[in-house]
Amino acid sequence: MKIRDISRMAWEQVKRRKVVTGLCMTGISIGCAAIIVALSVGQSAQVYVTDQVNANFKMDEITVSPGGGLPTNGKSGGGGSGEVNENLDPGKLTDQKLKIIQGLNHVKAASPFHQAGYLQMVTIDNKISDVQVVVADLQKLTAYDHKFKQGGANGQLGSIVLNHGATLGLIDLETRQKLFDQMSADPFNQELYQQYDKMATVPTELYRKQVQIQAQDYSSTSPVFKLSSPLQISGILALPKGMDELRSSYEKIMYVSPETAQQLSKELAFDNSTTSVLTLPPEGSYNSITVKVDDVANIKPVEQMIQKLSLNAQDNLFQQEMLKEQFDMIKMAALGIGVFILIIASISIIVAMTMSTHQRRRQIGIMKVLGANMGQIRNMFITEAALLGLLGGMLGVAFSYLIVMGLNKLVGSAGDGMNFFIPAMNLPVGISFAIMTGVLSGIYPAISASRTDALTAIKRD
Repeated sequence: MKIRDISRMAWEQVKRRKVVTGLCMTGISIGCAAIIVALSVGQSAQVYVTDQVNANFKMDEITVSPGGGLPTNGKSGGGGSGEVNENLDPGKLTDQKLKIIQGLNHVKAASPFHQAGYLQMVTIDNKISDVQVVVADLQKLTAYDHKFKQGGANGQLGSIVLNHGATLGLIDLETRQKLFDQMSADPFNQELYQQYDKMATVPTELYRKQVQIQAQDYSSTSPVFKLSSPLQISGILALPKGMDELRSSYEKIMYVSPETAQQLSKELAFDNSTTSVLTLPPEGSYNSITVKVDDVANIKPVEQMIQKLSLNAQDNLFQQEMLKEQFDMIKMAALGIGVFILIIASISIIVAMTMSTHQRRRQIGIMKVLGANMGQIRNMFITEAALLGLLGGMLGVAFSYLIVMGLNKLVGSAGDGMNFFIPAMNLPVGISFAIMTGVLSGIYPAISASRTDALTAIKRD
């Protein structure tokens, strides 16, 4: 018999025994769907978590800080003039090294993002809010995935940029203090906390408006305040993707240029205070800079070049490696569950095929009398089992899509931003396991059928 004849006879048997075919297909389809869905859920979760990690840790960024060196506070033969000899401080992060880093291959941007401290921002109508002052190159904000909702950055002295959260929750000092007093007096009143959350998300139009920074001298026995000169808001950043208004209201940032930061430090200095209200590095040097790389694959080469400048460089790739290890374990566990279900399904195929062999022993005997050899009969049964596996696998693919649709509706109703999907590469994996299960399950019945004695089978029936 030719392969075509063997396939046709196997297909006829599959069509004729509808109940047995249906039961075998159902078992295989459940196992196949379990493998596809389990792998897909693991990969979907990995993509979602990786996106969240990228949004928070920025895999394509490197944090550069001063490296090791031999700093000195005076010249070698002097009596301590207080000057720093940069030749003996090779790890210092200076303007010159910043320019070198900006010129490296694969570097999209390099800029300081120095957290100078928390101060109070006051509007012209006396609304107040606590903001974090971050010193950065305002012209390079867009290179770090920041998008402007209004306006943009300019190089003028006294020009600032606010993030979205800094425009939320600005209230007058009296109302703010009154609410804080009520919350202190009744800390378990949920209505007060809901009222506070509602007020914290009320937006204020600040684009092209002027604000001032207010500082307080906490070393003084009586409250002493100082106001900076007016600052012009040249741009407002858009709300980051995946962040809601309430979460954004807890992250209020004012971006200022290094020149504006130096001006604020001088204006807000108290005569009797030994410390500045803003924590700034010495002029011409930096405590850290953030380097944006064009591709994650180029992180390590850029890191090595930065370290040659006697600087420390740290990336967030270890987060990605940790996630990969965890999700590889999840995928293996999911694959094990699917394989276990397929093993259970293979038992049903073995039983069904063995019963089929017993019921078809007269047909097998006639085929042997007509010249069919053991290999042809064995191949016919294995082909039949493979067809059952293929049909079960195709049905399993359909089941897996229905299951994923249901999961997406369930997750969507819960308000989570996660989206389940089935990668194309998972489909042949599931179908291959289904066919392999069918073939392996059909080996014993096929061997048993091929050993049937022709004359005995014909006489018995």
